[in-house]
Amino acid sequence: MRRFGIGQSVKRVEDARFLRGGGQFTDDIALTGQGHGWVARSLYPHADIVIDAAAARTMPGVLLVLTHAEMAAEGVGPMRCGFMPEGQPQPLPRPVLAGPRVRYAGEAIAFVVAETADQARDAAEAVMVDYAALPAAGAIATATETALDWRMGDAGAVQAAFAAAARVVTLELINNRLAPTALEPRACLARPLPDGRLEMIAGSQGVHLVRDELCATLGLAPDRLDVVTPDVGGGFGLKLAPFPEQVMALAAARMLGRPVRWVADRTESFLSDTHGRGHVSTARLALDAEGRFLGLDVETVADLGAYVSLYGAFVPTLAGTGMLTGVYDIPAFHARVRCVHTNTSPVDAYRGAGRPEAAYLIERLVDVAARDMGLSPTEIRLRNFIPPQAFPYATPGRHTYDSGEFARVMDAALLRADWAGFQARRAEAKARGRLRGIGLAYYIEVCGGTSGENITLTIRPDGGAELLVGTQSTGQGHETAFPQMVAAELGLDPAAIRFVQGDTRRIATGGGTGGSRSLAQQGGAIAQAIEALVEQARPVAARLLQAETAETAFAAGVFSVAGRSVGFAEVAREHGQDLAVSLRFKPKASTFPNGCHVCEVEVDPATGEPQISRYTIVDDVGVVLNPLLLRGQIVGGAVQGIGQALLEHARFDPHSAQPLTSSLIDYAMPRAEHIPEIDFSTVEVACRTHPLGIKGAGEAGTIGAAPAVINALADALDVRHLDMPATPLAIWTLLRKTSS
Repeated sequence: MRRFGIGQSVKRVEDARFLRGGGQFTDDIALTGQGHGWVARSLYPHADIVIDAAAARTMPGVLLVLTHAEMAAEGVGPMRCGFMPEGQPQPLPRPVLAGPRVRYAGEAIAFVVAETADQARDAAEAVMVDYAALPAAGAIATATETALDWRMGDAGAVQAAFAAAARVVTLELINNRLAPTALEPRACLARPLPDGRLEMIAGSQGVHLVRDELCATLGLAPDRLDVVTPDVGGGFGLKLAPFPEQVMALAAARMLGRPVRWVADRTESFLSDTHGRGHVSTARLALDAEGRFLGLDVETVADLGAYVSLYGAFVPTLAGTGMLTGVYDIPAFHARVRCVHTNTSPVDAYRGAGRPEAAYLIERLVDVAARDMGLSPTEIRLRNFIPPQAFPYATPGRHTYDSGEFARVMDAALLRADWAGFQARRAEAKARGRLRGIGLAYYIEVCGGTSGENITLTIRPDGGAELLVGTQSTGQGHETAFPQMVAAELGLDPAAIRFVQGDTRRIATGGGTGGSRSLAQQGGAIAQAIEALVEQARPVAARLLQAETAETAFAAGVFSVAGRSVGFAEVAREHGQDLAVSLRFKPKASTFPNGCHVCEVEVDPATGEPQISRYTIVDDVGVVLNPLLLRGQIVGGAVQGIGQALLEHARFDPHSAQPLTSSLIDYAMPRAEHIPEIDFSTVEVACRTHPLGIKGAGEAGTIGAAPAVINALADALDVRHLDMPATPLAIWTLLRKTSS
């Protein structure tokens, strides 16, 4: 029998309140006397500006108007860049309110607070701005400013590998820019506290990081600001870092001595949210005469937008580049990454954060290599997979994979997808006038991390419990999964476990949720805390059982010895006071979930409309805690990857840098009609470096989906490559070119 509730498909307990309208999101919270904030934003993507807010300050209901001048007078500094690779230049500071220059359309230039939201909006429109337009770059192709130039790998070894190659395959590809588009837009509610401190309520992916970054910008000690996160309607990397609007609201609340709220509308989100992806790459693969990989060379130019955001420089460098060799035994590897500035909204982490970009590049390149070499997509992979006996495997990308059975997982996916029967389905589609194709992609990702996570677990004599965690659910089901571990192992009623997250007032430290770290780090901490509580309770159980402590065994919530037993809850009652433990768990290594996606598509050649007919995923995410929650995470992630492959693209005019996708009318997202029923299953290969054997899964679906879809479309259209998003217009245009 497995411990800690592993393998149990417990239904989400939080859904009961969500479905009944009982969720509490930031916009649901109202405070007495609150003012309403509205942001005046730049109409120009690059310009010197002069601001005149005098008229706005006299508008009805206006309480405060802030510009860059007032922020400077308040001692408010720029937003911090979280990471720059060693040896790279310091980034351009990102102001909370721009001035005297703006660098992207939608950049905040004034913050108006009024008695009502409508009054604040009206006053924001009355802020007068003189613009002296400057040249603007709206795309990588027109960018002129390089922020960093970074390399990884052994250029000499790659040069030697290419010199010895029988075949060199080259592919140029685009990883399109995406808008995260969480269901819940960004929002915050700031207020001054009676003791002179400040509090901010806001959706986030971790209150401690947000607090620390906000304090650095505001010039506050961390104990002068509380951050509280209620329910969160989607994060996807967007809500990892703080945003300028949160600083504005806090500064305004401090100046006014009353609460200030700000809630984005959808157009504001498209203009001011950080975006994801946005890479242009040239990849070259060296092969011997048998189709075995000898070397990989990659050059990527990544769009940072106007400023280096918190993780903007980390994602295309250390987060993604080390995963470019994928699941393949590639002896020589070198990559160069140049990050450039454009006059567009900043780019930061988006679900997968560098690993989807890496998987898309290598899996498209491998498929093109198979086509050029006359091999099947499966055969070329089988010849180059890292074999099971090679683990632990040190990659040229500075990672050490602990485990993997890639051929076994791919075989399982091919079987479930009926790969062998595809030709019959293709012939049937052709008879109907449709083009049918099949494609696969094998992904691997680094996740979990080794930073460590804290836990406080308390069991009361009445059988109730309290679980305080440093991670943050944004829809993943932590409120179900983490108490599931405690309840199953200690034999407690899950409904009696109070789950606490997202509150710096009660939780001293926490790493939040990102990089698929929650179960690997927080789950490991919970398991250790449970073990410690059992040891606290064991002497009490031994006394009840009239046995020696060392003789008293524990399993599945029960202490036992010589045929006598007593439940953990009864022991807690007998103890008469709280059993409590606080500890920090630090994993030995990152984890490396992996898996195979198989996609089957049909294309209407008359319209270019693609339709996914079948979709199969087989994942190795190690030991599975809750299969039901896992499926939700994988399928949801796959939908986001399919959206990138077929529909989504945050676009700007390349020369004027004006945004072209500022609403859901302009920015297409996947709907039910685009997504088939997804066949999902797992092959368990336990992680060798984690005590629970788990590998993480929160971003896995996104990472494998895009290359599988494009590989299938390339097969259907019989073309070497097509870029994302493969919209009906793009496919129709390609078909006309290839037929002429």
